[in-house]
Amino acid sequence: MFDLTGKVAVVTGARRGMGRSHAFALAKQGATVVITDIDLDECRAVQQEVNESCDSESACFRLDVSQKHEVDEVFDAVVAQYGRIDILVNNAGVYTPAPASELFEEEWDRTLDINLKGQFLCAQRAAKEMMVNRWGRIINIASVASGQVGIGLAGGAHYAASKGGVIALTESLAVEWAPYGINVNAIAPGAIDTDMSRARRMSKEKMDAFLKASVPLGRIGQPEEVSPMVVFLASEEASYVTGATFHVDGGWLAN
Repeated sequence: MFDLTGKVAVVTGARRGMGRSHAFALAKQGATVVITDIDLDECRAVQQEVNESCDSESACFRLDVSQKHEVDEVFDAVVAQYGRIDILVNNAGVYTPAPASELFEEEWDRTLDINLKGQFLCAQRAAKEMMVNRWGRIINIASVASGQVGIGLAGGAHYAASKGGVIALTESLAVEWAPYGINVNAIAPGAIDTDMSRARRMSKEKMDAFLKASVPLGRIGQPEEVSPMVVFLASEEASYVTGATFHVDGGWLAN
């Protein structure tokens, strides 16, 4: 199951954290993985690790997902090199905590540009290639901080707004692109041990108290615990799954 041999996967924000983990997970299942991020040197380091540990091909490109011309250039290069794009993992994102009353317009715009517009631009470009083969998997990374059944995030109004938008975007694209054989789903991680989660600068005591009170499993999650869901949604086995959001949160929302 979950054999991705022959598939070409693009992962954004893949130089560290969850993106890096997703790239490794897809490569281990046989996919050719294209590692993208804003720091090319760090992408190359991940590519070297993938090449050394996985029996699959990989490539890397610098990419600012908020810039349409860069998205077009990178995806054009991927198609020129491999002839196709089958899987997109929209992982690139930013989070700079700030009280809503003190949030600068520039930071609001930057967050929405990367977290939401960037996912749309990449999905739009990838879908054009997926339509050719009438098969595709787009996996958008959202968050439990996304409204509706999610949670509010003090100091993260801009982040939560962007991630709520990701879920709405996912549902709309799933409906629109289903006739072309493209499945679009979202993953909403909870508290995961990444540089982004550490940006909240919560003390160990406060973190431990939060985990004990809010997360039934009682601990922070690891990126490698989210990646198996990425692999499933990228696979043929997820052929009847589209427009859905999967919470990987240690039971946070169930509490």
